[in-house]
Amino acid sequence: MSKNLTTRSEDYSKWYNELVVKADLAENSGVRGCMVIKPYGYAIWEKMQAELDRMFKETGHQNAYFPLFVPKSMFEAEEKNAEGFAKECAIVTHYRLKTDPDKAGKLIVDPNAKLEEELIVRPTSEAIIWSTYKGWVQSYRDLPLLINQWANVVRWEMRTRLFLRTAEFLWQEGHTAHATKQEAIEESEKMMNVYADFVENFMAIPVVKGLKTETERFAGADETYCIEALMQDGKALQAGTSHFLGQNFAKAFDVKFANAEGKQEYVWGTSWGVSTRLMGALVMTHSDDQGLVLPPNLAPIQVVIVPIYKTEEQFQAITTSVNELVKELRKLRISVKYDDRTTQKPGFKFAEWELKGVPVRIAVGPKDLENGTFEVARRDTLTKEVVANEGISVYINDLLQQIQESLFNKALDYRNTHITEVNSFEEFKDVLENKGGFVSAHWDGSAATEEKIKDLTKATIRCLPLEGVVEPGTCVFTGKPSSRRVFFAKAY
Repeated sequence: MSKNLTTRSEDYSKWYNELVVKADLAENSGVRGCMVIKPYGYAIWEKMQAELDRMFKETGHQNAYFPLFVPKSMFEAEEKNAEGFAKECAIVTHYRLKTDPDKAGKLIVDPNAKLEEELIVRPTSEAIIWSTYKGWVQSYRDLPLLINQWANVVRWEMRTRLFLRTAEFLWQEGHTAHATKQEAIEESEKMMNVYADFVENFMAIPVVKGLKTETERFAGADETYCIEALMQDGKALQAGTSHFLGQNFAKAFDVKFANAEGKQEYVWGTSWGVSTRLMGALVMTHSDDQGLVLPPNLAPIQVVIVPIYKTEEQFQAITTSVNELVKELRKLRISVKYDDRTTQKPGFKFAEWELKGVPVRIAVGPKDLENGTFEVARRDTLTKEVVANEGISVYINDLLQQIQESLFNKALDYRNTHITEVNSFEEFKDVLENKGGFVSAHWDGSAATEEKIKDLTKATIRCLPLEGVVEPGTCVFTGKPSSRRVFFAKAY
């Protein structure tokens, strides 16, 4: 199997695009800016979805589903949110087509089928959900309301890239309502920590937890919590956000409750979400010039077994041995595939599963049967060793854990060596251009300075790190007083 992948050092962006397609994760569709997620890519997303769904339910959330369409007047109710998403909205104006009388087989919009009110195809669901909550919340006994939905959304992006930025994408969005401000803030922080836990322990990607600046904040939120990850090319990627909405949506949609004293109050809200953008983060954090490298906790196939034989008799003997191993591995809840295709040679299979990032590959030939051994190859290090078949299942189970930890530690080392403190704008520009990563610098707190730095360098403030050192200093750009360092980076 010929991979013919562009190398990362040659063209990182091209390498990424080729890898997503060649590894059978996704492809561009017949709809501009939209993708088809292929079965192998969707299998990874399903594992992500399953783990996140479990974590949400463990923290008391329930799943529901809300309409794809939002009446325009409803969408406009929370002004900041509407303005923030206006340029990305797709709008439905008519509900019927008819045959063009002048062109057989062609369809045109029926002018008599104009909607009384235009419908927005949801770019996010706050409006439709909060309009629904008005009917669900009357008393403090109805709170907290902890709802999540798995859905698709549409944001009419002009420049798209598979998984990272598409006109339609899959995600989950949590929307909660609380009796007090403190409860809502605690919910926002809790969900940021749930995301961080998932991304670090399942995706093996270290993250920085922080707050967004007012400029970068979610439209309609009082505060946005985020987790930021660093890709191999030194660019940052926002991996998840959790928003404290204050009472903004409650007031826009008149969502009130009677407190214990019978007094009417507006509820406090949050919303939070991650999307198929995480698939892009997974690819870019761990993969190499040979293809995908998947952390075992999210790999659809954790172990692949390839037989090497010349005769049918050898093949049958190997298959008998492999079937026993497959049973043992599955008892340990390890996903395993026996690649017994007779249409492809072992070399082709090795290359294919390497490209697809399967964490462990086992090869079995006649000599292995004689010696009571298996050849075990690690995808992350591309190393091989011969292992005795006695206790092999426990060995593989331990190896998968080692690979998971090793991938995280490798990414953590890269991230930690790419956080650079700077104290002048010359240093700032030099690190951005020649090293990349997070640039830790003082900022005077003004949106004007933030915008000017972005215009000059294409770097944005990724977050105000929650664990950052609060120290007095002077802004790297204006020289004005600054109370703390923030993280700048070029980003996806």
